Amino acid sequence: MTNVCNSFRLPRRQFLGATAGLAALGATANVQAQAAEAHVVLRVMTYNIRYDNPGDGDDAWPHRRDAMGRFIADEKIDIAGFQEVLIGQAKDLAERLTDYAWYGIGRDDGKTQGEMSPLFYRKDRFERLNEGTFWLSTTPDKVGSKGWDAALPRVCSWLKLRDKRSSQEFYICNTHFDHRGELARKLSAALLRVKLPEIAGDSPLVLTGDFNCTSSEAPYKVLRAENAASQGASGQPLVDARSASAAKSEGPDSTWNGFREIVPGRKIDFIFVRQVDVHSHRVLDPKVKGRFLSDHLPVVAAISISGSKK
Repeated sequence: MTNVCNSFRLPRRQFLGATAGLAALGATANVQAQAAEAHVVLRVMTYNIRYDNPGDGDDAWPHRRDAMGRFIADEKIDIAGFQEVLIGQAKDLAERLTDYAWYGIGRDDGKTQGEMSPLFYRKDRFERLNEGTFWLSTTPDKVGSKGWDAALPRVCSWLKLRDKRSSQEFYICNTHFDHRGELARKLSAALLRVKLPEIAGDSPLVLTGDFNCTSSEAPYKVLRAENAASQGASGQPLVDARSASAAKSEGPDSTWNGFREIVPGRKIDFIFVRQVDVHSHRVLDPKVKGRFLSDHLPVVAAISISGSKK
């Protein structure tokens, strides 16, 4: 009996052409898949930019603000959570980042007085659906309230955004834990575990901030739901974008430099996620004229929202 499969053979030239065509189709499909992924990937940053302190000399804000604006733009950041921002600095950034809108309020009066933890986002990409701020204290709705053993009032500001490209809705939150109060940091984390589910429900969520603690300390563990029951925490756990990243994290193992040198093992700035896919995670080391751009280093994560469309 004739073997039909063996009897049907393409001439070599046709066979090679067919093979090349299949390869080209595969390559095209791969490029299209990559393009589709790039279409929905967001670049999120957290960055403590150091408050405008004239006593910083060569590192004072007027020497850094132009380079800061260029850095954010060059990195093509979609959403940035900044910390230690005074109203003048927010206006300086807005003047240099004209493609961005922003939201934030001063921690002292709920308006313009005191540091804020603002969120900047691309106007052409996101629609702002809602916003709010609460204080890290036992009275989170009380403007200017200081919590526990904190040295200063602290806030968490948040936005509900809709990505115009993907129609995904999600929440982005930004905070700054106290630098002195150990109990305040721990209980601020527990407060976030309660407040964020109240605000965002089960929606995808990103939390950026300067937490003034490392991953081995209690506030981080509370946010990550380690020993959550003993802390009285509730809500879904948050995941560190560094550990969730599909690609190996890049950059230093620290985000603190004090304008002098990077201190090893002092990673105190984090991006946490929930119902979010993390593609990459980097700690960057920007400088202006050889000097650090801030006394902290920025953290950038490339993410995509994995929740359902609204």
